[in-house]
Amino acid sequence: MQSPATVRRRKCDHEGNPVGTSHPNPVLDTRVYEVEFEDGKQQEYAANLIATRIFAQVDDEGYEHILMDEIIEYKADGGHAVKRDDMYIVGKNGNKHMRRTTKGWKLLVTWKDGSSDWLPLLADLKESDPVQAAEYAVANQLENEPAFVWWVKETIKRRDRIISQVKTRYQKHTHKFGIEVPKNVADTLAIDNRNGNTLWDDSIKLEMKNVMPAFKFLEGDMPAPVAHKKIQCHMIFDIKIDFTRKARFVAGGHLTDPPASVSYSSVVAHDSVRITFMIAALNDLSVLVADVGNAYLNAPCREKIWFTAGKEFDSRAGTKIVLVRALYGLKTSGAAWRAHISGNMRELGFEPSDADPDIWMRAATKLDGFKYYEYILIYVDDILALGEHPEKVMISL
Repeated sequence: MQSPATVRRRKCDHEGNPVGTSHPNPVLDTRVYEVEFEDGKQQEYAANLIATRIFAQVDDEGYEHILMDEIIEYKADGGHAVKRDDMYIVGKNGNKHMRRTTKGWKLLVTWKDGSSDWLPLLADLKESDPVQAAEYAVANQLENEPAFVWWVKETIKRRDRIISQVKTRYQKHTHKFGIEVPKNVADTLAIDNRNGNTLWDDSIKLEMKNVMPAFKFLEGDMPAPVAHKKIQCHMIFDIKIDFTRKARFVAGGHLTDPPASVSYSSVVAHDSVRITFMIAALNDLSVLVADVGNAYLNAPCREKIWFTAGKEFDSRAGTKIVLVRALYGLKTSGAAWRAHISGNMRELGFEPSDADPDIWMRAATKLDGFKYYEYILIYVDDILALGEHPEKVMISL
């Protein structure tokens, strides 16, 4: 089991030169660091050893799975938890339905490794340890609260069958690859201060620099445009497999309800990818893969929406902003990007395949006179090019 620790400094030799060599692949990074554990003990570890041990204790997505010991305390957020008076909603046909939500409740749990955490989402514990969560609710007379009443009694009734089927390992979302993941912008500052670096703050600044073309600022007291809907936008955070911190500014697309005609977007089918790989092998074609950074920002926004700038905008926080480019999180952004890239493909002389509209084809001839088709496969913002010189097509795009 990995123990929490803080990397204090880079290890240097007697002449003051840093020990080890940097490498983009963490497993090949030989830099040596001085690491301090919570009990004050210090050890020296190579970066590749740290990376190897982290990868060995997380799943394919970088999350750690831990076993719960017991639930010891609970909290209800009065501003978000549903009150008993609001337990029911009335449908369009006039019938009453119970709200199926667990929002607003947090549970303090202890884990088998001796640590403890406040779980911000009751829903996560309901999925990983439903019986134990239900028994705790009954023991603490919470079973009639709106967040519990719709599932606790049924869970208790079926506890034996559930115990035999449920996965009792909780996926810990507070850390990824052993690194703490912030929940909001304020969290990033606190984590950076504890770690003595600016990695999360730097990731926010990089993301805001990239997404700035999507915004039209309404200076001063300028009112929001007529017929534009106000939504909320926020930052989400992730850690890549090379431990790079990633911040993504996203729109609250759940607050809008555009028609399906402007939000549907297809992607290339898996079988199509296999078939084109076979064609490439038969025709001796090269294959090149690319990821379009901030792809959605290349397309105009299809919805009329605005929002108020948050802390990530620094001195411009509180300013009204109109979205002019497609932004991650909006239901229409995928379709807007697909329409944009489709236009580019046609300008380059490519036409969609009749079998799969996300396979684009263009007749070509090799230097030796062999006639064939160049192919471009598109899966959202991932592009696969097949041809004699696929890099030329990528540059054109």
